[in-house]
Amino acid sequence: MRHALALARQAQAQGEVPVGAVVVADGAIIGEGWNRPIGSSDPTAHAEIVALRAAAAAIGNYRLPGSTLYVTLEPCPMCAGAIVHARVKRVVFAANDPRAGAAGSMFDLLPSDARFNHHTCCEGGVLAEESSTMLKTFFRQRR
Repeated sequence: MRHALALARQAQAQGEVPVGAVVVADGAIIGEGWNRPIGSSDPTAHAEIVALRAAAAAIGNYRLPGSTLYVTLEPCPMCAGAIVHARVKRVVFAANDPRAGAAGSMFDLLPSDARFNHHTCCEGGVLAEESSTMLKTFFRQRR
């Protein structure tokens, strides 16, 4: 999660919402990313999507079974869908997202929606205060 927080700081330095994500498999980082929708003019360029794309390219497979995604903010519904489709085994996130979180804050797509054919384990609150402070500071400065 500390590496994901460092990536979130890169997003912030580029004027993006400070969210970072890392995909780990077999103890090694296979993909990483930070929010880039503004700079890339791509509404899907959330940190999770960027990290999943990098991980899939690194292993040559769009499925990432056995992997863990570490992300500094609870995934949104779009990212939750990508996580399920990629067959990510586990998601560990820092701060809750009460406005768009899909791991229990606003929606329950990860892990509890039984309608999916793949279920992802979730754990929230890891380094939540550090991530939350970074996000609050970012938005306070933008206002």
